[in-house]
Amino acid sequence: MAGFAARLREGVWEIPLRRYLALLVAAAVVAGLVLGVRALAHDDRSCAAGVVRPEGSDECVGVSATDYYFGRPQLRETVQAIARENRSLKAGSYVTVALLEPFTATDADNLGDVLHELQGAYLAQYQANHKSAGQTPAVRLVLANPGATGAHWEHTVDQLEAMTKGPDRLRAVTGVGLSTENNKRAVAELTRRGIPVIGTSITADDLANGQDGTDPFPGLARVSPTNTDEARALASFAKVTAGKALLVYDKPGDPYTTTLQKSFADLIEGSPYEPQPFTPPDDRSQEGTTANTFRQITHLVCDTAPGTDTILFAGRHTQLRQFINALGGRGCQDRRFTLLTGDEGSYLTGDRELDRSALDHNLSVRYTALAHPDAWTKDPVKTGGSAKDAEVLNGLLASSKRGPVGPIGPITLQDGQLIIAYDAMQLAVKGIREATPDGRVVPPLADVGLQWPQVKGSLKVSGASGWICLDVHGNPYDKAVPVVEVTPQGTNRFVKIAWPEGRPPAKECLPPS
Repeated sequence: MAGFAARLREGVWEIPLRRYLALLVAAAVVAGLVLGVRALAHDDRSCAAGVVRPEGSDECVGVSATDYYFGRPQLRETVQAIARENRSLKAGSYVTVALLEPFTATDADNLGDVLHELQGAYLAQYQANHKSAGQTPAVRLVLANPGATGAHWEHTVDQLEAMTKGPDRLRAVTGVGLSTENNKRAVAELTRRGIPVIGTSITADDLANGQDGTDPFPGLARVSPTNTDEARALASFAKVTAGKALLVYDKPGDPYTTTLQKSFADLIEGSPYEPQPFTPPDDRSQEGTTANTFRQITHLVCDTAPGTDTILFAGRHTQLRQFINALGGRGCQDRRFTLLTGDEGSYLTGDRELDRSALDHNLSVRYTALAHPDAWTKDPVKTGGSAKDAEVLNGLLASSKRGPVGPIGPITLQDGQLIIAYDAMQLAVKGIREATPDGRVVPPLADVGLQWPQVKGSLKVSGASGWICLDVHGNPYDKAVPVVEVTPQGTNRFVKIAWPEGRPPAKECLPPS
């Protein structure tokens, strides 16, 4: 009896103990699952198909082939139009071109550039697929984002290279935009891996081939003149002389400002005036303290001898605006000056912090634009481009306000970015189609970049920005350079087309040896 009672007591305790242990195990499993889910959610770095947040960053970078617009509402309508066009393409009938731009840009001016280049590339894609008499292959457009400053270019370049080998059939990268160190590294690596690149608005001489007889970027073509060519065109237009000009420049500079500085310095070699430097923040879209430096430089401007009437400015647009504002308050208001600069001047018309009254105080500001909508209607020339070529783009723009082409959002041509991106995409399409063997749909990747030396003469691209006749290094020969003036009313006024060679190219458009 005593033994039975003991066993009963053991059983009574054993059942609750087992249940208790089971509950503990179950609770541990549930807790583990919850923690696991939370960890997975925390580690999920994806933003959209092909787009991720790299470790240590909140930016969504990579290559998107969907209607993902990188959280920038300004881009939504154009991205959706591209996605519709891409979905309409038949499998196996197309190749892919990537537009490389900082789609997560936070600076309003840079994001405006991105939108306009996106619109221009899309309109050229639509034209290639619908208005080219059935030529093949069709073109699929994808968006490649290296980050707002290009810091994640390596990740994006790796992704683009992978797309050359799979069903995406990537055959070219266009865009690039600003001449920055990160973009220079991206272009160097893309071309090293055999991927052709067509630069839109890059103008830095050290982001071009052939400057010292070598080609550090094999397969790179450009539709914009180099800074040297822009400076030569500006000098031929403005008749710049060494004794009447003062140079103000960014120190230490970036690829754009440094090569523009050198080009300007070469123009006024022997000047009696020492060039005046300023040092902006590393992020040149920031204000920094350069406004104080510019206030001091205006005193030196007034100290120059009478007859000195030209200021050459080699800097980015934020510092350009600060300098113009300072010049508006200079002491020598009775003296007239003309400030000449590169294509960064195109940002001034949208800059609300520009003191436009400065332009009423004997100050003119002129810059070399990449393109301008009035260039071929108000300054007709017999060669180098035509109103007829520009009208093709205008027709597409008219139809882009509604389907099936659009809508693609608000349009402006004043900064030239849409026009130049449209021409760059036209060049990409030409290279791809010329490299495609008869009876085939997809050209060999290596053959696309080999087409650039033949883009001249009757094989030139008749762009909306002017003729694109490439030399053997992939640079445009004697490309039209619109000179534009900023007005006190906040607009930009087309002045005249200038030419690096001092005159338009001959009708054959064949670069000399």
